Amino acid sequence: MGLYAYLVRWEPSHIVERVSSWIKEQVDSSGLKGVVVGMSGGIDSSVVAVLCRDVLGDEMVGVCMPCHSRQEDREDAYLVAEAFGIPMEEVVLDEVFDALLGALGVAGADTRSNAVINIKPRLRMTVLYHIANVRNYLVAGTGNRSELEVGYFTKYGDGGVDILPIGELVKHEVRAVAEYLGIPKKLIEKPPSAGLWEEQTDEGEMGITYEELDRYILGLDVSEEVKHRIEDLKLKNAHKRSAVPVCKIY
Repeated sequence: MGLYAYLVRWEPSHIVERVSSWIKEQVDSSGLKGVVVGMSGGIDSSVVAVLCRDVLGDEMVGVCMPCHSRQEDREDAYLVAEAFGIPMEEVVLDEVFDALLGALGVAGADTRSNAVINIKPRLRMTVLYHIANVRNYLVAGTGNRSELEVGYFTKYGDGGVDILPIGELVKHEVRAVAEYLGIPKKLIEKPPSAGLWEEQTDEGEMGITYEELDRYILGLDVSEEVKHRIEDLKLKNAHKRSAVPVCKIY
């Protein structure tokens, strides 16, 4: 399980068994037929897609949605799909994204501003729900506990899903499961990235490493600086992590 095995609370085989049965329970109780998974070429979406494929067989589909994305990420998504027999669809969003920026009057705007970069995951959410509606599927999200803890996701983007199969696993547990499932080593070792802009990485954007974040979540020692950074992120993103407020009248 690698260098950080102490951050993995359960044997990967037990995690896979529990998550797999949970996916089946969620689909059965929904009255729908299967799931759709957005595949980005990263470790989280690969793990979720492989687990769903193993449980649901042909009643799942992976969707690759490049949006001015790196070619390597697309290739990695297909690498996993081919290795595990995952049926794939592809929807290229480059022109849709550009057209929307034009309609909003922000064509040529800073592509690193939150207002602009959040459009990409929200377009992908729209695609996934269209495919899910057509097929009578659920949308399986790929967020892990580490990201959910600090609100590192786009509201109504990659956060807009029906189920979160790995939502209780910290990042290092996802890596351990990926190794157990036989996900290509290249994907396990590449720096996690949402692919929002060139050279973007999760750890660079959050300002902490996944090891530090996982240690904090599991109650292990971290520096005061790391603790303050994490608590800062949690406070800043509290609106993402809570239910939509409803005005109580009665």
